[in-house]
Amino acid sequence: MAGNATDYIKHHLTHATVPHDGGFWAINIDTFSVSLVLGFIFLFVFTRVAKTFSMENPGRLQLFIEMIVEMVANQVKDVFHAKSAVIAPLALTIFVWVFLMNTMDLLPVDLLPYIAQLIGEHVFGADPHHVYLRVVPSADVNATFAMSLSVMFCIIGFSIKAKGLGGYIHELFSAPFGPKVGPINFVFQIIELLAKPISLALRLFGNMYAGELIFILIALLPFWAQWLLGAPWAIFHILIITLQAFVFMMLTIVYLSLAVEDH
Repeated sequence: MAGNATDYIKHHLTHATVPHDGGFWAINIDTFSVSLVLGFIFLFVFTRVAKTFSMENPGRLQLFIEMIVEMVANQVKDVFHAKSAVIAPLALTIFVWVFLMNTMDLLPVDLLPYIAQLIGEHVFGADPHHVYLRVVPSADVNATFAMSLSVMFCIIGFSIKAKGLGGYIHELFSAPFGPKVGPINFVFQIIELLAKPISLALRLFGNMYAGELIFILIALLPFWAQWLLGAPWAIFHILIITLQAFVFMMLTIVYLSLAVEDH
């Protein structure tokens, strides 16, 4: 049983990669594909609501979308005090997209991997035991680092736009201890800059990976125990996936707000 359980866990924690032998340049095609599909779903739903917007007779979906947009807009207004036409759409995209990625963790553990195995066996003639699919993109450290590195480049871009290239370079060597200790300031600035994407990526990855692993462990229990433990954990996990999406969004707003301020 221990061996079967170990194989089961390893199988569920193995990515579908291209090329299949892995390596540094391998792409986790499951993470990429699921993220892309969720991104298109986000764009489709929000675009459709915008095109069918009604003041007189709003539907439930429109009211729900308006609630999300208003929540994000209020957070941006409270935290980001500079003028930018990009920050609110960026924050909205981050929150909804990360939330959708996290929500994939609420699907039954074996559902999509089993479907992938059936397709791999009957359509492509593959061995089902060698067909892998991980459906939670935010439980892949590559995905969380990709998003957090994008935020880091936005921080640099916002800083240069607000202060100019010369002003940004001057700040790197003059803050926080003054221009007399420029090299020390530069080291601290680089550490601070790199710490932001690392903390963003690892916080989201750690929480979602732990949640995914707990669901896998629950799936190994008898059927009655799966319902007894799985249902409460799923309900609690709804709070986690929402909170992690909110934290990722809020920290991005805070970092970009700090980037445009003079120090």
